[in-house]
Amino acid sequence: MKKWISGLAAVAMTSVLLAGCGSSTDDATGGSGSGGTAANKLVISTWGFSEDFFNEEVFGPFEKEHNVDIVLEVGNNAERLNKIRQGTSNVDVIYLSDYYAQQGIDEGLFEKIDRSKIPNVNDIYDIAKAPLGEDYGPAYTVGQLGIAYNPDLVSKEVTSWSDLWDPAFEGNLTIPNITATAGPMVVDAASRVAGNDTFNEDAAFAELKKLSGNVVKFYSQTSEFVNMFSQEEIAGGPIMEMYFKDLKAAVPNAKFVTPSEGAYAVMNTINVVKGSKNKELAEEFINWQLSQDVQAKSAKAKVDSPVNAKVELTAEEAEGVTYGAEVVEKLNKLDMEFVNQQVKGWTDRWNREIAQ
Repeated sequence: MKKWISGLAAVAMTSVLLAGCGSSTDDATGGSGSGGTAANKLVISTWGFSEDFFNEEVFGPFEKEHNVDIVLEVGNNAERLNKIRQGTSNVDVIYLSDYYAQQGIDEGLFEKIDRSKIPNVNDIYDIAKAPLGEDYGPAYTVGQLGIAYNPDLVSKEVTSWSDLWDPAFEGNLTIPNITATAGPMVVDAASRVAGNDTFNEDAAFAELKKLSGNVVKFYSQTSEFVNMFSQEEIAGGPIMEMYFKDLKAAVPNAKFVTPSEGAYAVMNTINVVKGSKNKELAEEFINWQLSQDVQAKSAKAKVDSPVNAKVELTAEEAEGVTYGAEVVEKLNKLDMEFVNQQVKGWTDRWNREIAQ
């Protein structure tokens, strides 16, 4: 999953519009590059990462089986959702992190789905089936936010979120900015570290204020974490598991930890856009994305962690992938409706009290 991360923003991608499956188009609202008409064209809004994989293993085979041309509209979460808000795109299906998808739901931008047309939803983990309500799209991938660290630079074994407050991370820590995908998750983790079973904002910010002096940088993009980690400017911090392979490539003995209090679910969803003239085809595509075959290929390519419970991976294939019911169903899940209600206040408070 690249989305996570995600989430607030997942990985920011170029806003250049690209055509799917090797076709060429200047505008996602125009004719498809392979000569299709509006009647057999499906416009999909996505991030644009792992383009070759999606073209070859997801979009291309769906085009062939359903005699349809897929056209892609590419950009980050915020850019693409804003186009839907403004009515400046003709999107049928949209991939979004759960944070942004909740905004779309709150604003009435998505169609209610017919789950009887998406039978593969019955094969996915419970946490992914209806993360934002039964009327809206499932999560097609669920990753986890945990802790990655360099054991050569940390004088203890890391097992808990509370270890981030340990002197072992003094002056060598990074944590996500409040505006990053994982920002609200770290706020929730701080509340847990303070000893609260239910979220306590004041306690969370008090703990984060204690931590702020050890932070080298509040990162907004995962590439910043990877660069600092590679150059040993930091010893570690919270990061999505899907990016651990990049850390491991730079620091072979790096470790990734699922904290004892639980890692956080990073979910990317897939929805049908309000007013789509291809709702049934869009639902068929969602079903396709959830299929065992597509999910297995995505996992083995380490593009997205699978949510289809029928996917079976070897230990090598599962490395760096959030995999298996024992892992996935234990993840902490934020209430994105609550997060959306609170995030402006949290951002203001973060800027006043933490990121000084």
